[in-house]
Amino acid sequence: MILLIFGFHETLSGSSNELNPVILILIINRIKSRISDLKMADFHRRLQRLRDRAAGITIPRLFRDRLNPLEVVSPEEVFRRYRFRPESIITLVTLMFPLLERATLRSCPLPPLLSVLVTLHFVASSSHYTVIGDVHGLSASSVCRAVRRVIIIMAGLAKRVVSFRRDVGVCKAEFYALAGFPNVIGLIDGTQVRVRAPHEFEADYVNRKGYHSINVQMVCDAKLRFMNVVAKWPGSVHDSRIFKESRLASELEQGQHNGYILGDSGYGCKPYLLTPYLNPRTGPQERYNEALVRTRVTVERSFGVLKRRFPCLSYGLRLEPEMACQVIIACVFLHNYGIEHRDIMANMHDATDIDQPQADVIPANENGLRYRDIVAQRYF
Repeated sequence: MILLIFGFHETLSGSSNELNPVILILIINRIKSRISDLKMADFHRRLQRLRDRAAGITIPRLFRDRLNPLEVVSPEEVFRRYRFRPESIITLVTLMFPLLERATLRSCPLPPLLSVLVTLHFVASSSHYTVIGDVHGLSASSVCRAVRRVIIIMAGLAKRVVSFRRDVGVCKAEFYALAGFPNVIGLIDGTQVRVRAPHEFEADYVNRKGYHSINVQMVCDAKLRFMNVVAKWPGSVHDSRIFKESRLASELEQGQHNGYILGDSGYGCKPYLLTPYLNPRTGPQERYNEALVRTRVTVERSFGVLKRRFPCLSYGLRLEPEMACQVIIACVFLHNYGIEHRDIMANMHDATDIDQPQADVIPANENGLRYRDIVAQRYF
């Protein structure tokens, strides 16, 4: 191969594994000559650039023609590609514009609209930066910088839309309409989001299914809107520990929320977190379990809707855990934003993401068991 590249077509004499010393010397000299030519060419280009600069000759910068996809693509294609309709995207850009606008145009930064579009395309497809850049006429490095910046901004804005509802009475009524379970203010569960194996503490991120992930705790309402999200724990951490270490557990313990949340058997039963009976023995206990299961399926549906709308959470994030957590929170923000602006997917209620509860037996609180018995006897 080397001989063909440098123009030597002579047949080598001797063994096929040995090179003729004369030909070897010629090859080395030719390589040195080519390297010298490349260095001299680069030197002449740099020298000419300095001469032009001294003479006041400026070389105009070349920029790619960047089209606005919202103007050239149909609304249906916009929704399929970005998971939002054009009106919702414009409203989102307006919301983020003060945080995306650059103080100067000296470096010709990406417009805020284009930065948001490439980020939405990333979370909606989990494509490589090169592919997204080809679609929008950008380099992969520009897409990477834009996605990271917009994701961090969205994660910061999540506090505005990811919170417990103030209309507690309406929230309880919506839950009661599902299966007749009273006084419920939220449903809690965990879901695994696949990530790339980290360089540090790699074993901690291997979940019980054998792949690297982040175990994300979320609480939703009856309308599939998320009211709480905790995305920072490795996949091997148990759901009950995540809840125990969360701020939500402290708030419920202190009575800051009027009502209780429902969880599966992976959580310990407490007065503010009710779980199903493992072995129901009476009619009220069986009806209690049935109502709890019919109500709790809503949180599994909310996970399915979230991962269906933003497939990056389903396919997996090729990111380090720290940045992956930011992407998860940003997707939750976008999910709630879509519900708030009634920009949702068709057949949204058909999506589910069912994850079997972790098999470990969690010690129950005596007050929690007593309170659960009271609820079962009084309402079921």
